[in-house]
Amino acid sequence: MDSHAERLHWPFFGEEHRRLATEVEDWALTNLAGRPHPVDRAAVDARCRELVAALAKAGILKHCLRAADGGAAAEFDARSICLVRETLARHDGLADFAFAMQGLGSAPLSLAGSEQMRSLWLPRVGAGQSIAAFALSEPQAGSDVAAMETSAKLDGPQYVLNGQKTWISNGGIADFYVVFARTSPGSRRPDGSVSAEGISAFLVKPGDSGFTVAERIDTMAPHPLGRLAFEDCRIPVARLIGTEGEGFKIAMRTLDVFRTSVAAAACGFARRALDEARDHARERVMFGRALADFQLTQAALAEMATGLDAAQLLTYRAAWQRDTGRAFTASAAMAKLTATEGAQRIIDRALQIFGGRGVVQGEVVERLYREIRALRIYEGASEVQKLIIARELLK
Repeated sequence: MDSHAERLHWPFFGEEHRRLATEVEDWALTNLAGRPHPVDRAAVDARCRELVAALAKAGILKHCLRAADGGAAAEFDARSICLVRETLARHDGLADFAFAMQGLGSAPLSLAGSEQMRSLWLPRVGAGQSIAAFALSEPQAGSDVAAMETSAKLDGPQYVLNGQKTWISNGGIADFYVVFARTSPGSRRPDGSVSAEGISAFLVKPGDSGFTVAERIDTMAPHPLGRLAFEDCRIPVARLIGTEGEGFKIAMRTLDVFRTSVAAAACGFARRALDEARDHARERVMFGRALADFQLTQAALAEMATGLDAAQLLTYRAAWQRDTGRAFTASAAMAKLTATEGAQRIIDRALQIFGGRGVVQGEVVERLYREIRALRIYEGASEVQKLIIARELLK
């Protein structure tokens, strides 16, 4: 049974989704299969730029834009974004990263940017000529967005930004950053937390005075990542995205589009691990028999396949609910929680099936083991997803 082909005939998809999945798979097989994965920072940066250009040339980046901005559909289509991310992740985690960050970094402009901003930057995003970044997290404000301390004060025709952002993907290689900062303090709630009101969004460019990439951050799965610093960084009023105080809504609307796709990327990693484990089990001989002939191996593969199917069903249900205007907050949280945690288990089991070979640098399962870990943290850690599900359940 080809579970991948079967999945495309689930009722969540239309013919356009099936065509897209086939097109991206064919492109990935031609352009990503067998390519070495860079590890040093300069090579990773260069490869990321190369991938953005290649994805644009193939027409894949248009699926992270709206038609008015040169995209594929009138509105963002979460199912298309998920299918692209799952397929790319299965072949190359950095290709998935390059696609996802172009969408995440540019969506605030598409959703709330001025006509001038959109016409200047979004065609360049789709053409792979400008790299985007989404700068929300801070050292003391990750999942708790309202705790951010970066400020933006109006001073005549300019805003003056002070503070820092960290764990910013594309930090150091982006051509523009969507930066969220407080233009007014949030109110204090009875429980001591701060409300998200008073947060605004701005477009910042690398050459802006007072803005620096203060630190490049190296992680277990290499990709461009950095800490940004703002010291009396002055930007024109025209680079306010939307209106003052609208930043939190813009950030949440952006994350609503892309959060489910994190689950899809996890499914892509898990599917590759399952394929690798299955093929290895068929070929590896132990005690005169193929590893796949042992019932313990068969049980492991069965659990891996079942977990992957469950995660994919939750993921594409959530994406379908989002695209058809249904409530999907709990569904998206369930999808991200199940897919990322499940993928970690599937990849760990795959590595176990490979034995000593599985921990050798350069092996596919070793790379997947490093790549999956961050997905359980970013865009809402697993613990946060549980809180969201419980909150929705108790409403």
